[in-house]
Order: sequence, then C-alpha cells, then structure tokens
Amino acid sequence: MKITGKLIGALVGWVLLRQPAGIVIGVLFGHLWDIGAIGGFTQTAPPRDFIGPLFGLAGAIAKSDGRVSEPEIASTEKLIARLQLTLAQRSEAIARFKDGKQDSFNADLAIADLRDWCRGRRDRAYILLDLLLEIVFAEGSLAPEKFAIVRRLCASLGVHEQELAALAAMRGYGFGYAGGGYRQSHSPPGATAQVKDPYAVLGITREAGEHEIKTAYRRLISQHHPDKLGDVPEELKRRAEERAREINAAYEKIRAERGIK
Repeated sequence: MKITGKLIGALVGWVLLRQPAGIVIGVLFGHLWDIGAIGGFTQTAPPRDFIGPLFGLAGAIAKSDGRVSEPEIASTEKLIARLQLTLAQRSEAIARFKDGKQDSFNADLAIADLRDWCRGRRDRAYILLDLLLEIVFAEGSLAPEKFAIVRRLCASLGVHEQELAALAAMRGYGFGYAGGGYRQSHSPPGATAQVKDPYAVLGITREAGEHEIKTAYRRLISQHHPDKLGDVPEELKRRAEERAREINAAYEKIRAERGIK
C-alpha cells in the first residue's frame, strides 16, 4: 500500500493548521493522491489496456456498413504496425478485430472498457477517437453506420461532437459539425495541413470572437499536451505532439488573419 501521499499530507496539514484536524485533512488528501484520485491521475491504468477494446470496436466500425473492405483491413494493419505491438499484442488486436465483425459483438462493453482506460482523461479520449477515425474514413466516405458507433463512444467519454469534428479536421478528414449535425465536405482524407480550416481545427466557427478563439485554443492545447499522457506507446505521444503542432499552427493563422495579439 502506498503511503507517501499520506505522510506528506499529514506533514503539510500540521504545518498549515498546527492542530490535529490539519493532520486528518492532510492524510485524507494524501490518500486520494496515493490512489490516483487527484493529481492528474498519477497512477494510470496499465498503458496498453486499450488494445483489445479498441480493435474490437474498430472491427465493429468496419463491419457496421455491411462489409469489411480491403482499405479498412489495410488501415487496421497500419495502425497495428505504428503502435509497435508485441507479437502477443498483435495477436490480441487481430483476434479482437475479428470478434468486432461478429453480430454478437458487444460494442457497449468495448466502449465501457475504453472509458475505464481513459479514467476521465480527455487527452486519452482524444487519442482513441483519433485512432478510430482512420478506420471510419479508410474508404474515403462518411458512412452513417460507422459514425453512429463513434458518436456513442464520444458520449461515453464526455467528448462533444464538435470536438470530434475538430479532431477530424486536424487529421485532414473532410467533414465538419454544423447546425447540430454532421456534413461531409469534398476534402479527401489525408488532406495536407495547408488546406485545413484553422477554425475547424479549433472547433469554432468563423464568426467566433477573439475571446472565444483564445479560450478554444487554450483549452485544446492543454488537452493535447503529450507530456501528460504518461506511460503510453510512443505512437500515441507522437500523435499528441502532431495535434499540438496543428493547434498552434491554426491559432497562429487565425491570429495573423484577425490581427490578434
């Protein structure tokens, strides 16, 4: 049992209050720190617990429109390679992807497992959604059946659909969120950074004021900081760094257009 937080909490509580009540309060906060309930979830779940449910959900997404295509299989294989999975983890990922294609697959259970892995951390939620978007758009079109599953995941993770649209914009995927629903643009998947709408990247409209722009930027850049991810595969940290660069580039472009200081 970890007691470091309790000991430090007791000491701080005594120094601040100089009475037994301070020690009790300090021990309480120290206990919460020890179990990871405060302090940015310092004790995270095992770093690769997301592999099984992630690929199971990927299989369900790929099959949701009636068939699993070669582009979807290729995207899944690329994802496995980029995550640098061990042989055992690769076998698990493939097996769970096949499970996800079955009519009996419980997508809600996989979503619950991913929610448990995130433990309320939005940076991890964004990573999962970012990975799944590659499967959603593997064929280059926005299939409603596929996106219905992703939207259920968003609801479970507490991610607004407008934030999901912003994540997609960072990846160059051609859709956006407007008027309470999704619309697909003509931009192909994998579009270059030069054609990405900076407002879409920040999850705002072109009518946004200066305060809204700055608020959106600060919120996003704090949520996509790679140093906060902890012990996760390097590919996930790389993606977080990439998103942080996209956010900064979008903000700087808007600042230049608007003359924001």
